[in-house]
Amino acid sequence: MQEEISILIQAQYPLIYLVTSEEERTERVIAKIAQEAKSPQRRVFIWTVTHGIVEYGQARHITQHNTVSPEAAIQWTIQQKEAGIYIFKDLHPFIDSPATTRWLRDAIASFKGTQKAIILMSPMQQVPIELEKEVVVIDYPLPELSELNQVLSHQLEQSRTRRPTTETREKLLRAALGLTHDEAEKVYRKAYVKSGRLTEGEVDIVLSEKKQLIRRNGILEYIEEDETLDAIGGLEELKRWLQQRSNAFTERAREYGLPQPKGMLILGVPGCGKSLIAKTTSRLWGLPLLRLDMGRVYDGSMVGRSEANLRNALKTAESISPAILFIDELDKSFAGSSGSSDSDGGTSSRIFGSFLTWMQEKTSPVFVMATANRVERLPGEFLRKGRFDEIFFVDLPTAEERQQIFSIHLSKRRREITRFDLDQLAKVSEGFSGAEIEQAIIAAMYEAFAQDREFTQLDIIAAIKATLPLSKTMTEQVTALRDWARQRARPAASSVAEYQRMEF
Repeated sequence: MQEEISILIQAQYPLIYLVTSEEERTERVIAKIAQEAKSPQRRVFIWTVTHGIVEYGQARHITQHNTVSPEAAIQWTIQQKEAGIYIFKDLHPFIDSPATTRWLRDAIASFKGTQKAIILMSPMQQVPIELEKEVVVIDYPLPELSELNQVLSHQLEQSRTRRPTTETREKLLRAALGLTHDEAEKVYRKAYVKSGRLTEGEVDIVLSEKKQLIRRNGILEYIEEDETLDAIGGLEELKRWLQQRSNAFTERAREYGLPQPKGMLILGVPGCGKSLIAKTTSRLWGLPLLRLDMGRVYDGSMVGRSEANLRNALKTAESISPAILFIDELDKSFAGSSGSSDSDGGTSSRIFGSFLTWMQEKTSPVFVMATANRVERLPGEFLRKGRFDEIFFVDLPTAEERQQIFSIHLSKRRREITRFDLDQLAKVSEGFSGAEIEQAIIAAMYEAFAQDREFTQLDIIAAIKATLPLSKTMTEQVTALRDWARQRARPAASSVAEYQRMEF
């Protein structure tokens, strides 16, 4: 990225927009570019709304007079005769002002043929339409392993602790991927202060802090799941597909010639284990699971804020890849994208388009795992071939799968379950989803607990009889989903998949 910025400055690009929250790190890179330039030598100046223009490396009180306002500061840059780089921090709240926009356009015109450039530095992207043809927008990436290695080396030198092994060092570095330079410094310091060393045992401290930092923005959530795939009854075809790809992100898979998996969409009846499949895949593959809350992406407080939220979330997911990005109930997240211009000024459409573009063009190993209940609400662009590696349909469990589900939930609550007739329970619960079976067992336990006795087979049957399953209350919706999936999705249950293969 340093090389890209250097080339733009040498090529006399007058306006560069750096999207980053790491001001000090980015300033150091720009100052280094200015110092290493063969000719001419460029001075670096920094503008903030609190101090006006200050030369890089000088004390803040040594300011250029009357340059606190954006318009006066840009006018001052135009008046300078010598080569220079002018960094404007957080200009985005003022950039839509007609005066600020006009002064920027005047600066662009006056900088032609000179060695001067304005760099706008902000954590969010906001470019007025008047400047779209003139500006180059760059998303400044988070630190890579090599840069984090320098941070770790600095911390080891300061603490004078014993050098970790190569393997431990790599784990400490990978644990910090996705953090900014300052965040990595603080996390390594915390790990050292807590235990007085930096060894493999401190990797969990780094990861724990990293989870808190990821949660802080409220858009991405770091999910930990203790359950394994064995906690899900049935869905053998889906499980087999996931197990085949458990090593898909390794270097060995790349050497074999396999491409990185893109993602999968799990359609199905509510309560049949779609979300749990996504969570347990994280443990099976040994990858971090990040849940993207689309409801928190949308922010109407400022134009462009929602798009910036999505970009930042995707950038964070890419920085800690390989990882799984989990989007629950995709049909609700993007249901209104096709007609959003009347309701939200087109924000939903732009978010939807940005997400589709990212899915199509991403090269980082981020596996998108999405679930949906109402396929008719999904935009057609999501369902075309190549967007996801596979689209699976999770139907209501078969009798054999219902036996497995009863066995799993009863085993969680009682050590001995031989007193229960699983075959009978499976028969009386026809049309029930996995979630409804679990709730029937819980209802039976409450009934018995209130009477101060152990719950029995009859209690569970009574709870089942008293429940009207979703498959009956929403028969039309379930039937329509099944009809759609029969020709367009891969069945998650092995029995159905084998039948379809034989039929073909």
